[in-house]
Amino acid sequence: MAEGADIVQIYRMAQASDAQFAAARASWAASQERLPQGRAGLLPSVSVSAFTQSNDREIRFRDPTVPRNDNSFNTNSASVSLSQPLYRPENFQAFEQAKTQVAQADVVLAQSAQDLILRVAQAYFDVLLAQDTVAFAEDQLKAIGQQLEQAKRNFEVGTATIVDTKEAQSRYDLTRALEIQAKNDVELRKRQLELVIGQPAPGLSPLGKRFTPEPPNPNNLEKWVGLAAEGNLQVKVAERGFTFATQEIERTRAGHLPTVDAFASYTDSGAGAASQTSLGSDTTSTVVGLQLAIPLYQGGAVSSRVREAIANQEKARQDLENARRTGELTARQAFLSVTSGLAQIQALEAALVSSESSLASTQLGQEVGVRTQVDVLNATQQVSQTRRDLAQARYNYILALLRLKAAGGTLTEADVVAMNAWLDR
Repeated sequence: MAEGADIVQIYRMAQASDAQFAAARASWAASQERLPQGRAGLLPSVSVSAFTQSNDREIRFRDPTVPRNDNSFNTNSASVSLSQPLYRPENFQAFEQAKTQVAQADVVLAQSAQDLILRVAQAYFDVLLAQDTVAFAEDQLKAIGQQLEQAKRNFEVGTATIVDTKEAQSRYDLTRALEIQAKNDVELRKRQLELVIGQPAPGLSPLGKRFTPEPPNPNNLEKWVGLAAEGNLQVKVAERGFTFATQEIERTRAGHLPTVDAFASYTDSGAGAASQTSLGSDTTSTVVGLQLAIPLYQGGAVSSRVREAIANQEKARQDLENARRTGELTARQAFLSVTSGLAQIQALEAALVSSESSLASTQLGQEVGVRTQVDVLNATQQVSQTRRDLAQARYNYILALLRLKAAGGTLTEADVVAMNAWLDR
């Protein structure tokens, strides 16, 4: 029975701890604030102001017969002001741009979620492949060790030359070096997995007998290419970018248009007596009105910003076209990787059966004297290499299938769950 975490559990760890995904979520949360900020330009603004001041005044006359005038008084005022935009096309376009930015942020977060799935799968199967490589190296080392011991015994009794012993020893030492390298690679791959999940890498469930590779669905290259041209998340991000750039032209052009605001204010103020001959006063004031502003000339700044926005729109258009072409290319590459990977798995499964049969025949041939020690060593190495190639082909097939779905914009958590059924748990 296999032990260890499955890929769904690893994915959950990554969702909770991966720094890249956490940064993407924080960026998404920040982008959501664009909407209330954009809406604020269409809503009323209210402000309250108040002040109080103490006045000490001394008046001295140049005529010495006139006594000086000393007095102290307070001045107080409180006011409430309200302003409501009625016609501000620039603010309206800014609100529309905020909607576009929020929609784009949603797509970017979805793209980050797809990227997390791909990174988790890559790290997971990299660890499994490294562990498989160690296991295959250990099996090969054991088989070659047996051949080495037999060669030594045959040399001692005179039925084999020293060449067989040295050849077996050479293969043994080389395989030992490969085993050490494979073990180091396991540690490196585990550290890479830890980078994603944010904790020490647990044991992992291996790929099991329920793994059944199948052709892509739909098994049609052009359908996947068409899906990528429209549904690829990078394409959708670029589409929102183009929409935003188009809206920016309209927002900038609105700098030539008049604006109309409604305003109202209420002020309550009072002042003490400023002199012995004057009286204090209290004043209340209510103002309601409309304000029209017509921009006539701003030094050519608005026209310049319009030309800048048009150039940025063309850049966004080309970015969108590049995203579509890249998505189509990625879909083609992934589709061919899936189909060729499927054929490679089938070929390597057949090759493994042949290699194991060849090894058994070669060992039998060595016993009857028609095959040499070198032949057995070569056959043993071939079996080990074929096993590793088959394991790698299976992992590559799974990763290519995930990349194909990501290229089409259809990769979701459900694919992680489906992939989990292929594991021994």
